[in-house]
Amino acid sequence: MPDLAPIPTTEIVVTASRAEAERGETPASVTLIGTERIERLGEPLAVSFLRQVPSLAVSTSGSAGSVTEVRIRGAEADHTLLFIDGIRANDPAAGNVPRFELLNSDLLSRIEVVRGPQSALWGPEAIGGVVAVGGGGTEGARAIGEAGSFGFARLGGGAAGKSGSLTFNANAGLQRARGIDAFDGPQGGERDGYRNLSARGRLSWAAAEGVELGLTGFALTGRSEFDGYDPLTFQRADTLDNSRNRLAAARLSGRLERGSLAVSGWASKLGSRNRNLLDDSLVNVTHGGRANAGLQGEFELRTGRAEHRLIAAAEATRETFRSRNPNDPFADQKQDRAQQAVVGEVRSRWAGWLSTDVALRRDLFNRFKDRTTLRASALVTAADGVQFAASFGEGIAQPSFFDLYGFYPGFFVGNPDLRPERSRGWEVSARLARGAFRGALTAYRQRLTDEIVSTADFLSTENADGRSRRRGVELELGWARSERLNITGTYAFLDAEQQRRSADDPARELRRPRHSGSVAADGRAGRLSYGASLAFVGKHRDRRDSLPYDLVDLDSYWLAGARLGWRLNERLELFGRVANAFDADYQDLVGYRTEGRSAHAGVRLGFGR
Repeated sequence: MPDLAPIPTTEIVVTASRAEAERGETPASVTLIGTERIERLGEPLAVSFLRQVPSLAVSTSGSAGSVTEVRIRGAEADHTLLFIDGIRANDPAAGNVPRFELLNSDLLSRIEVVRGPQSALWGPEAIGGVVAVGGGGTEGARAIGEAGSFGFARLGGGAAGKSGSLTFNANAGLQRARGIDAFDGPQGGERDGYRNLSARGRLSWAAAEGVELGLTGFALTGRSEFDGYDPLTFQRADTLDNSRNRLAAARLSGRLERGSLAVSGWASKLGSRNRNLLDDSLVNVTHGGRANAGLQGEFELRTGRAEHRLIAAAEATRETFRSRNPNDPFADQKQDRAQQAVVGEVRSRWAGWLSTDVALRRDLFNRFKDRTTLRASALVTAADGVQFAASFGEGIAQPSFFDLYGFYPGFFVGNPDLRPERSRGWEVSARLARGAFRGALTAYRQRLTDEIVSTADFLSTENADGRSRRRGVELELGWARSERLNITGTYAFLDAEQQRRSADDPARELRRPRHSGSVAADGRAGRLSYGASLAFVGKHRDRRDSLPYDLVDLDSYWLAGARLGWRLNERLELFGRVANAFDADYQDLVGYRTEGRSAHAGVRLGFGR
């Protein structure tokens, strides 16, 4: 077969392998959302952009800024692994879930989503997939101010540049809103709003030729108001509950390149604190920590017409958890766990038309049985602009500290005998690129075993002995001929079933729509910039979180937004934005109202490029 070029692209993917690769050369199912789309759509929270990614289900418990869950390909919310500038950012003090509600878009230069099990590369929690945010910024400085409906206000800014051998990038954002009454009961209750203040930064130093040192960090803080439960009836009520959260991390790294050899090392530290209050009275507080260090080597070589990259890595992680309940000191606890891992990956390109990628990882746990995970994939370029890909992957997820040791007398007692959840699955895809057009069709199937579920009385947890299955189809389309218009469209079908016991019939998984999709467009014409998005969420099922704990079918909905900006000069732009433009009356979770149509206006300043 003759040498064929991969689908042409300059986009770099950072989490589909242990080393960066061009998007057109990776077999993984990847979605990239870049700086221009983030700015032109103007959504204030990062999670809004995830609705444009196929097979991602977003569930928000009320108004903007409240607890938000993201499920990839029918997996659980704690089966999504989040990286912020290369730092593992799942919160060990909050069930090991990513805190998407704290992540505002003023911090982002790009969003990358890799779908499917990735534990052979990145370890626990990467069952559904990986979300990576951050990236470098455009050289110069920028600032934004915005205000609008529901008492929303926003200030943000950033700067990026280079001075000699130093390169830097920094972003910060402050948001607040009065919100709405999220309790789905009689109208007239107090509003449930939020505020967050977040920042991130990157600094790299080219110390010598082929030697680079880097320092990255982020801090996410937020306060979210919500409606909880009546302390006497335990029914949902219009209460004054609020949560105050903090998540911060730093990472020191170094890289040495000499010819075909590259060696990199890193050390990171993350800390979190979550305080739950009723009015101003403390209900409970949890603290979490994660320390991680590792070393990785990469070596490139040729054998005949084939090119190979060999990657080997080793890392160690320690997580800590503390909880305190002022009303019940017997519920206080302090826990920790440790994990080591070794990883090997071989990426090869054979004769120009076939690329393969095989990764094997061994995780060594001090609290669980050790696990080995595998990922193997292949990408065939059948003709210029035509590719076929296939992959097999395995995933694991550790039980959270709450699953293992949670203790609320009369309500919940943890189960320290839990086993990690395990997943395996495959996917096949066909891809086409012709001029300005891009398209991909993907089918996948995954199986989850040892799923952690609630016991029949909801007072503890256990491993299911049945198998939960997820299967689906994803369609992605894109067209971008010039700066004037970049349009993308997606559709996803998902069939997700849970089997708690092997003798039971499978039951439909909750909070996962069978049908979903999106259309988004952005562009620029002269002084005018524009962006619009439309997301469809199909019917889905949820369980009421108070008596009678019944199953409820929630209706489908369309969620639309748009932004127009007019540049007065090279530095100043005025813009207007509308969210939920169709004024959809919808719920992601039963009993939690969401915001209606809102309008916003603001100004954007730019200096430099």
